[in-house]
Amino acid sequence: MRRADRLFQLIELLRRRDLVTARELAAELEVSERTIYRDVQDLIGSGVPIEGEAGVGYVLRSFDLPPVMFDRDELEALAFGMRIVQSFGDSELARAARRVLGKVEVVLPDERRAYIEGTPLLAHASPANLALRFDLAALRHAIRDQRVIHVRYRDAEERASERRLRPLALAFFGPAWLLMAWCELRGAFRTFRPDRIEALAVTADVFPDEPGKDLATYVAALRAEYGADDCRDRL
Repeated sequence: MRRADRLFQLIELLRRRDLVTARELAAELEVSERTIYRDVQDLIGSGVPIEGEAGVGYVLRSFDLPPVMFDRDELEALAFGMRIVQSFGDSELARAARRVLGKVEVVLPDERRAYIEGTPLLAHASPANLALRFDLAALRHAIRDQRVIHVRYRDAEERASERRLRPLALAFFGPAWLLMAWCELRGAFRTFRPDRIEALAVTADVFPDEPGKDLATYVAALRAEYGADDCRDRL
């Protein structure tokens, strides 16, 4: 987590509680108590009215953060982007998108909150969207946690195969998702259509950041071969 994000979350935690200890804050933010002590002192030095001391707890006195000032184009981009996520992402991502909009709306001035609610840019899923046989969230988590996956795959020629993959990234080219991965069977980068994955299992095996098998290498290879990041031609 970036330090700026941590400081903002620290203020939010203090705002929601009457008294909170450094230990509780450290557990919530998954940092050391020493880090909390340093962050609190920095916030106090910046004028945030935090009272208390180490070993006792902290209280945030009445304090208003300045309103977040997005212009109209920025708010429309945010609203439209979150609507796309809600329509084309998995259910977990859709809920996260709604939370993002809710958090933004809370800190916006009333006149700018209307820009989000009234944004005339819509995104709706259609019957052309290709159904998956597994929860896309499981694949996202495997990419994030660098977990090897085992899939049963059927390609465009209906040839079936079993693969162990290092999942590197997901790309959405409506109506299809594309999975960019290192295939242990072929010993090379491959692109897969998740809608052609008949079964997917996330293993306990963690793959390392290995030069030559990582996403940066894959993207560089695509650019060299096609002159762009578009990997649809690899299907």
